[in-house]
Amino acid sequence: MVRGCVEETEWIDVKVLFATAEYSPLVRVGGMAEATSGLVRSLRIAGLDVEVVVPDYFDTPLTDAVNMTLDVPGWAGPAVVRSGHLSETGPISLIQVPGMARPNPYVDADGQGWPDNADRFFSFSAAVAALAAVRRPDVLHCNDWHTAPTLGLLHEPVPTVLTIHTLGYQGWTSGGWLERITRRPDLFEAYGGTNPIAGAIQLADRVIAVSPSYADEIRQPETGSGLHDQLSQIGDRLIGIRNGIDTSVWDPATDTFIAQPFSYSDLAGKDACRADLLAEVGWHHSGAPTVGIIGRLVEQKGIELALDAVKYAETMPFRLVILGSGDRGIADYASRLAEERPDLVSFREAYDVAYGHKIFAGADLLMMPSRFEPCGLAQMQAMAYGTIPVVTAVGGLKDTVIDADADRKGGNGFMSASVDAPGVLDALHRAVRAWKHPARRKAIQRRGMVTDWSWETPAADHRAIYEQLRDTP
Repeated sequence: MVRGCVEETEWIDVKVLFATAEYSPLVRVGGMAEATSGLVRSLRIAGLDVEVVVPDYFDTPLTDAVNMTLDVPGWAGPAVVRSGHLSETGPISLIQVPGMARPNPYVDADGQGWPDNADRFFSFSAAVAALAAVRRPDVLHCNDWHTAPTLGLLHEPVPTVLTIHTLGYQGWTSGGWLERITRRPDLFEAYGGTNPIAGAIQLADRVIAVSPSYADEIRQPETGSGLHDQLSQIGDRLIGIRNGIDTSVWDPATDTFIAQPFSYSDLAGKDACRADLLAEVGWHHSGAPTVGIIGRLVEQKGIELALDAVKYAETMPFRLVILGSGDRGIADYASRLAEERPDLVSFREAYDVAYGHKIFAGADLLMMPSRFEPCGLAQMQAMAYGTIPVVTAVGGLKDTVIDADADRKGGNGFMSASVDAPGVLDALHRAVRAWKHPARRKAIQRRGMVTDWSWETPAADHRAIYEQLRDTP
């Protein structure tokens, strides 16, 4: 087996139909895109036959494409699947249904959800169900609400897996859609409306939450987004498996986006990457640590808690580099701080892959003050680059970050026990204090860098589930 190979090995033992609304680098809005592509890549390396099915948002050209019309209800069609190859993803199938092609999968230019999202993704799900009837996979694997209706539209029984990347989006729509669901529509009913993911949770043979702690949290009333009862009732059918990161992409020893390669055994290149980041921002090296923030600017991520800490940046000290886009109010707050204190805050409102790599490699600390975090990828990507995470004790952050003050020998970051400004400020202050001591800093960095954050173990856990479902009568 060669690490980094995209092609399947010669032996294949499980056939999976894998449906997702996002798949990197073809279409990426949030972390689901990287999670799905990283998992599929590892499954294929392990020898599984995985057909990835994605909505055809952009009429993407495929090599060696084969088209097939799918047998869907009149309200969902016409539906066509194009199966072929992309150099970036390998084999892929793209489904065309009415209204699916859009410049953004979910929202318009003003950031508002497309008013016909229910039509679009219910139609896509009907097409996936029709494709499953043709392909006859050993397992159908759906992801989040966009594919959840598939489980209520299947033509015939097939073992099913549903991954919950976040319960924050459930696809709520009108009760009229219940009339179009053919398999247990009662399970999709909620307060007179239709909740796609609620029904799929109860129908799926296995439900995977993207970290063990998130699996525990979503069973609780205060963190279950209204679905804690359904999730509690399915018992051991709900499993928490931590996401991984694609270590062929996130590896400072081979990363072509950064100024100089480095590794846990030789961190000299990180100094060059720090200098490169500071030069791009327009700062000189002041001796204060650079704190990075990378991600969507949404309430979930708690970005304003980090922005509130800027008032203490001179005395602590630290400087803040932010890359992201999303909520207009949060973006305006970040822009205002960058204008008022350009010596302390840099903000780039964008999605910029190359610059993101530069921040991970060149920053000293990474802040993730999330209000909830099903898994999180940035903290693992940061640790792979020797950048120390400062996080809140929620979801997958609890499963990946060990507070270096609570565990002096095993700590790889710093954690706020409370999701509020005082707690986040305390964790950041402790991180800055540790960063000022080179020996302790390097020990914390190296613990994060030597940990295996790859998809190898999570993919093996998925494979075990697939095999169990395949072999169950």
